[in-house]
Amino acid sequence: MARTVLFLCTGNYYRSRYAEELFNHLARRAGLDWEATSHALAIERGRDNVGPMARQTIDALTIDGISPIGASRMPAVCTLDALEASDMIVAVKEAEHRALLTERFPGWENRVTYWHVHDIDVARPDEALPELKAHVTQLVQSLRR
Repeated sequence: MARTVLFLCTGNYYRSRYAEELFNHLARRAGLDWEATSHALAIERGRDNVGPMARQTIDALTIDGISPIGASRMPAVCTLDALEASDMIVAVKEAEHRALLTERFPGWENRVTYWHVHDIDVARPDEALPELKAHVTQLVQSLRR
């Protein structure tokens, strides 16, 4: 049975979806027995999120030759079950997500690896997505050891 990594972001529309799709692509290529999923910590804040996945995410994956398998899946809300079922949890921006985890899932905030990738309100996709790509690539490489 594959081990799972759960990527968390605020709306599960842009950053965490990119990380999920990229991780699954790279893990399959590397022959890893790992699979990623992603969820939102505050889906209600994504009122400008229209549809299942951000166009910028789909475009960035497509440029890299990745056909997003979950492009039609709507954003998913994080649940305690999802946290408990994960072998590893990564929140894409500590400044946003540590407080949300503390508020909504007390005790879980210290079980998560935090990255520092800004959302679209602070960084353009051509800045944020390459940063996520570097983090995900490094994570996959660390799991190969």
